[in-house]
Amino acid sequence: MRASVPPLRRAALTLAAAAAFAALSATAAQAQTQSLPELQALATREQPALLKTLQQLVEIESGSSDRAGLDKIAGVIAQRLRDLGAQVDLIDPHKTIAAPSSDAGDGPAKVGQMVKAVFKGGAVNGRKVMLIAHMDTVYQRGGLQQQPFRVEGNRAYGLGIADDKQGVATIIHLLTLLKAANFSDYGQITVLINGDEEIGSPGAHATITQLGGDHDAVLSFEGGGGPNGPDTLRLATSGIASVDLKVKGRSSHAGAAPEKGVNALEEMSFQILQLRDLSDPKNGKQLHWTLAKAGSVRNAIPAEAVAQGDARADRMADFDGMEAELQKRIQKKLLPESEVSVAFRRGRPPLQATDASRALGVRVKALADEQKLDLVVRDRPTGGGTDAAYAALSTQAPVIEGMGVRGFGAHSSDSEYVVVDAIAPKLLLATRLVMALGSGKTP
Repeated sequence: MRASVPPLRRAALTLAAAAAFAALSATAAQAQTQSLPELQALATREQPALLKTLQQLVEIESGSSDRAGLDKIAGVIAQRLRDLGAQVDLIDPHKTIAAPSSDAGDGPAKVGQMVKAVFKGGAVNGRKVMLIAHMDTVYQRGGLQQQPFRVEGNRAYGLGIADDKQGVATIIHLLTLLKAANFSDYGQITVLINGDEEIGSPGAHATITQLGGDHDAVLSFEGGGGPNGPDTLRLATSGIASVDLKVKGRSSHAGAAPEKGVNALEEMSFQILQLRDLSDPKNGKQLHWTLAKAGSVRNAIPAEAVAQGDARADRMADFDGMEAELQKRIQKKLLPESEVSVAFRRGRPPLQATDASRALGVRVKALADEQKLDLVVRDRPTGGGTDAAYAALSTQAPVIEGMGVRGFGAHSSDSEYVVVDAIAPKLLLATRLVMALGSGKTP
């Protein structure tokens, strides 16, 4: 849960953080010993190596429930980070999920490990920066045969390549660039790669929150925009909840005695129709029914029916109103003898823009302009959730999302790709941002 801070003190802290990051700009630029053209050349030369890393990662199937695949990819990432000089730990949450994940339905019995890597810098008073991404995907084992890694023109295809193996690869090669540039003017860089993001991070969220509170800035490397641009930085993302609608009726023979039954499917259909208008997109509230099941055989009146819905909101408080309205409406029934219940489960929290994150967003925009990269900074959610929201729960420091490479087709089985010529510019921007953050003096 978010640390309890009095409102006036919280406002003072965020304003102070915003002022500190605004003041950082000129000092950080002077601290970089490499010129922009030199860093651009390094990033351009690094792009082919990053593509090879993407191929290596994509060719390891690592669905959220594939513990063997997750262990394999965690080992590869851990070794790559050790080779760059990090102290690396593999953290096993040892979390047995007794109920379905709050974000994505059924979860595995045991979630994947986290890779935590710490790089110690040479600046005594340098800043501590945290970089996060995830290595799990939504795909089942065997999908690699249908969509192997391949590069076609300006697109690099592969399952999970946009969400989020490009984020993992970008972090690895960002650190490679820092080493190549002999840059260590920071206090600490912490990398955390988790293996359960696609199911709501049930095992990793506490670690992400704790580490977020220990750092001066958190950069999350989910995809940075669509294939046609511009690059997009996000200061706010949606909160996610799941809704379970259950109906109990009474079974009977569908041909000989249908009147003796209570049709749970009919009642569920009625309920979904009367619960279909709870979305308010203008205010960031959404509820969409996405899964349903009823009955077991064709010739029996179904005694049970269940449906699941996906809920999104810009503020956790909006979920309270949504849940209250659901409970109120289900009191009205089509079939009086049926039993109807709703379970509302809050999952990943929303990430909300702060003065500190807006100030950092201005800084990132300035860096992008310097390298002629078209970048848009958004401070309103667009429906997606992110682990960055967990990182923001216990800190007043800036947390931003979208530091990864532009792409398309996340969660699709035949068209997920990243834009090849977007790799080097975003790698350059991320590297320069870490340099700017790391070399700033803590107030």
